[in-house]
Amino acid sequence: MSYQVSDTQVRDFQRDGYLLVPDLYNAQEMDLLLQVAKSDMEKTENVGGPVDADGRVSKLWLTSDTDRDDIYNAVCHGRRLVDAMERLMEDEVYLYHYKMMVKEPRVGGAWEWHQDYGYWYNNGCLYPDMASCMIAVDRAYEENGCLQVLRGSHKLGRIEHGKTGTQTGADRERVELAQNHLEHVYCEMAPGSALFFHANLLHASAPNDSPDPRWALICCYNTRHNPCQDRPGHPSYRPLEKWDDDRVLALGRHHLEQLAGE
Repeated sequence: MSYQVSDTQVRDFQRDGYLLVPDLYNAQEMDLLLQVAKSDMEKTENVGGPVDADGRVSKLWLTSDTDRDDIYNAVCHGRRLVDAMERLMEDEVYLYHYKMMVKEPRVGGAWEWHQDYGYWYNNGCLYPDMASCMIAVDRAYEENGCLQVLRGSHKLGRIEHGKTGTQTGADRERVELAQNHLEHVYCEMAPGSALFFHANLLHASAPNDSPDPRWALICCYNTRHNPCQDRPGHPSYRPLEKWDDDRVLALGRHHLEQLAGE
């Protein structure tokens, strides 16, 4: 499957700080990813997440392990995603890390308003020339805590961040000021949709009060020219090998075959 970002979409991304692309992945790919992710979540000890202001947790699993032939890396290395990210960022990119996010029904917590660069600034990243792509593995809508953004807020520059619960969030007074002037958008997404967003875009998500889970894979990228400290889970530059997109299905099927044989 190939995908080409248009000139209009590049302009939209530069103006708004995000771009929503429906159906970047098909139903079969997302079904495989969900099955693999559920199995991995049950086995791994690296699942956790910060507590929101009300004491609720959204689970996540984060890694920058790019050496595994698995479905996660097939997505993160896939040409349709990486080529689109490079077109939007107008630079070569490399994989900073990826994470699977889970908001469980009725109990999944909120994420406070923040900028990703509000975190990554402290990793010695010199510029905010970084971006992420959130892929909806299952349906994301307002009631189950879909991503919310302030359109154009990436142009505000980096905002100071501090603790709310055990989360790090953007300065509340500054966020409120931005909310008075910028459009608040709920990014509802069908499975397989992809949301590209700039590292300075203010975004948040509400708790999941619905009966439906919300799973999402977030692939984060840095640009080649942006120096940063080499830290576990947040590496400095290393060339990113691009993989053919058919590896998403192939590696997903292979993983499930392995599980069936255990």
